Amino acid sequence: MGVTRQKHAKKIMGFYKHNFQFREPFQVLLDGTFCQAALRNKIQIREQLPGYLDGAAQLCTTRCVIKELESLGKALYGAKLIAQRFQFRNCSHHKNPVSGSTCLLSMIEDGNPHHYFIATQDQDLSNKVKRKPGIPLLFIIQNTMVLDKPSPKSLAFVQKLQSNQLVPEYQKQSIVELKEKEGLVKQEGEKRRKRKRAGGPNPLSCLKKKKKKTQEGQEPSADKKKRRKRKRNRVKAEAMQSVQKNEGE
Repeated sequence: MGVTRQKHAKKIMGFYKHNFQFREPFQVLLDGTFCQAALRNKIQIREQLPGYLDGAAQLCTTRCVIKELESLGKALYGAKLIAQRFQFRNCSHHKNPVSGSTCLLSMIEDGNPHHYFIATQDQDLSNKVKRKPGIPLLFIIQNTMVLDKPSPKSLAFVQKLQSNQLVPEYQKQSIVELKEKEGLVKQEGEKRRKRKRAGGPNPLSCLKKKKKKTQEGQEPSADKKKRRKRKRNRVKAEAMQSVQKNEGE
C-alpha cells in the first residue's frame, strides 16, 4: 500500500471521525458490484480493508443484494459467494426484495444513524450517495481500494454546522454590552459584596479587644491614686516641719 494513498485515507477518516462521529468497528455495506470487482482484481477485502481504514471493520451486506446476485446467474456466482461470507444487516424488504442499490440507499436514510460506509462500483448509486452528507464512499480502481474524498454536500454540511456553533468576536462583545446595559454585571457585583459583608468579625476577638482596653484603662487610674497619696504625704510632712519650726522659736 502506497504511503501517499494511506495518508490520503487517514486524512479523510479524520474528517468523518471528527465531524460525523464515526467509530470502530467501521460498518461497511458492500454491494454485488464491489464484490465482483474485488474478485476480478484479486483483492482480499477482509484482510486489506481494516489496514487501509486504519481500524477494525465489519463487512456487511443485505439479503436484497444476495437475491440480486442470485438472479444474475452464473456470471456473478463468485461475487455471491464472497458477499455471503459477510454479516447480514436487516432491511425493510423481507417480503418484497428490491435491487441492491435501492436497498443500500434505504439503509442510509434519516442521516445514516448507523454510520455506514458504502462500497460499490455502481456509478448511479455513488452519485446518489454523494447527495447525502456524512456517508463515506469506497470503490476499487487500478487493483486497489480507494476511499473517496468528502462530497461537496458533506463539506457544506460541516461548514454550516460550524458557523452555527462558533460565535464571532464582534457578537461576543455585543453580548457583554447587552449584559452591562441590562444591569446583569452590576447585580453580580452586588451579590459578591453582600456575601463578603455577611461574614463579620469574630465575636470572641471583639471580647479580647475590650478586655485589653479595660486593663489599659485601669493602669492610668492606679498611677493617679499613687501620685495623690504621695502628694498628701508630702503636704503632711511639710506641715509637721512648719509646726516644729514654730515651736523652736
